Amino acid sequence: MIIQSLRMAFKSILANKMRSLLTMLGVIIGIIAVTVLISIAQGTTSSVTSSIESLGTNLLTVNIRSFRNNSLTVNGLIEFAEKESESIGNVAPIVSQSVTSKAGDITYSEGTLEETVPGYEKIRNLSVEYGRFLTQPDLDNRSYVAVVGTDVADELFGTRNILGEKIRINGYEFSVVGVLAEKGTTVSGSSDNRIIIPFTLGQRLLFSTGIRTFYVSANSPDVVTTAQSVLEEYLNGIFSTSTEVSTSGEISNSAYTVFNQSDMLTTITDTTNTLTLMLGGIAGISLLVGGIGIMNIMLVSVSERTREIGIRKAIGAARGAILIQFLIEAIVVSGLGGIIGLLLSMGLIVILTQALSISLALSPAVAEFAIGFSLLIGIVFGMYPANKASKLTPIDALRYEG
Repeated sequence: MIIQSLRMAFKSILANKMRSLLTMLGVIIGIIAVTVLISIAQGTTSSVTSSIESLGTNLLTVNIRSFRNNSLTVNGLIEFAEKESESIGNVAPIVSQSVTSKAGDITYSEGTLEETVPGYEKIRNLSVEYGRFLTQPDLDNRSYVAVVGTDVADELFGTRNILGEKIRINGYEFSVVGVLAEKGTTVSGSSDNRIIIPFTLGQRLLFSTGIRTFYVSANSPDVVTTAQSVLEEYLNGIFSTSTEVSTSGEISNSAYTVFNQSDMLTTITDTTNTLTLMLGGIAGISLLVGGIGIMNIMLVSVSERTREIGIRKAIGAARGAILIQFLIEAIVVSGLGGIIGLLLSMGLIVILTQALSISLALSPAVAEFAIGFSLLIGIVFGMYPANKASKLTPIDALRYEG
């Protein structure tokens, strides 16, 4: 009976091709909206999450907000890290600014100059493809050396093995001692346009005084909380005049802020998951509209085929057979719409991946949900017309003139 009902469903759809296509259109648009929007949300979430995870979940970022009583020094931070080596791995102050660099007559204006210390490469998960990273003698001697990203090497020299080559920044000449391995582009921009020089030299040449930002890495993700507590205790000792104790006994300090990478990752994940659900819900409304279209057309179909229903009942067709026939027609229409919408979504996702430069993919879970939901729409909105058709009495149906 099911196979016969399927044949009759396809026969009815092919007999009214344009009407069937327009009926499917609501489901097709709904499926495209659901799958594409969720894929974009998931792709963006994955991109942001991978960018954060690439920095390490054991990363702490400190921003100093106080311009007064700032006695932080590079040597002081290094001594602090050595003293608290059980929880603290590496410490690296950082000053970053956009610069224009030159090599001969070639100019590169999209570089980012970073003044830092040895250990920064471990904190930020940087690896050197050619040469070496900064060393302690570079810092002590304020050496005119630089470690550059692949974008800088490609733009200025057209090759990446450029050890010993000279680049000029703000009139000062630096010798390239290392080229970083390619990191690629993230949502925050290129990671390969770095020009890294010793922190002590940068302070002298570029008139950057004091430490405003520095990174701290815990020895493992398990001791991040301990590392943060130790770090805050150290900073409270330096900025003691800005320390406040609340009535509940909590200590706060307005002179600095500490960002925990793990907490940031959790917050972003929760936020993007909520956004994904919201986008999926909004897109799901269009599927409901498509379901209303299916119900409307099925009611029209019942009205048009009233005499057919009467004849079938007169020759012995059971109520269940009539109900299943029209219900299967509704399911076939919504199911075909879901499949067509899914195929179009795949093509659209490929186009958007190229256009937005974001890695998008249609996950099996989303595809299964979309097809399952489209079939559910067919069942829910096809039930009423099917039930109406099955309740027609043979005499009334045969008398119907349409």
